[in-house]
Amino acid sequence: MDPLNPEIEGGTDEDIQEIVKEPSMFKVLLLNDDYTTMEFVVEILMLVFAKSLEAATEIMLNVHHKGIGVCGVYPLEVAETKIESVHSLAKERGFPLRCTLEEV
Repeated sequence: MDPLNPEIEGGTDEDIQEIVKEPSMFKVLLLNDDYTTMEFVVEILMLVFAKSLEAATEIMLNVHHKGIGVCGVYPLEVAETKIESVHSLAKERGFPLRCTLEEV
């Protein structure tokens, strides 16, 4: 008997997999607009998403040229917190920068 989880005694691997599931993951997407500066987008990517200057610049260029860029993939709560941080920092600086999320 497993003292930590008595429900799985005698269970199959499938039973255990039903009990222990990986959290759903979400892509955080940065959306292009006509007002937010490229420099601010790079700053946000480095500050909120811990990207290097090179990675932040590459994502910023994707946002600029394609209209959208992936900032990272996170569990829901982490993704939501990062989105809130982006929106808060953008509002403080007077930019309309928007983020959204999409389930992977």
